[in-house]
Amino acid sequence: MNHLIEQAGLGHEIICDSAGTSSYHIGSVPDRRMTAAAKQRGIALEGQARQFQKSDFEAFDLILAMDQENYQDILALDSTGMYRDRVRLMCDFCTQYPEREVPDPYYGGTEGFNHVIDLLLDACGGLLQHLVTTQKLAAPTSKLQP
Repeated sequence: MNHLIEQAGLGHEIICDSAGTSSYHIGSVPDRRMTAAAKQRGIALEGQARQFQKSDFEAFDLILAMDQENYQDILALDSTGMYRDRVRLMCDFCTQYPEREVPDPYYGGTEGFNHVIDLLLDACGGLLQHLVTTQKLAAPTSKLQP
């Protein structure tokens, strides 16, 4: 997503971060297989894994889950239901792929990681277009295509 945000010249308008719902990868760099799949598409993956926290509900206007299990885990942290409308599934923004959840590529070999990158590029492109439209952000439409 950050790659598309920068391509669109919207880095000053949109803040994007990533966090997992479990703690076992905290501090880890992106998976080498995912990094390789992204690199083939000209995308550099950076950063370290962190765990989603309740404070993220306040810090972000939109929280995206990769699958139903993560979606439910995130909602469980919102005991009052106050932020429920901020939580969506990533694939809600897909325009080309019919999947409703991002599959875990861990056991899918190289092709699994390639598919997830392609799926996420589709979803992130749709999300970026949604943000540009709903938030009336100024970005050249031609730059929004992955």
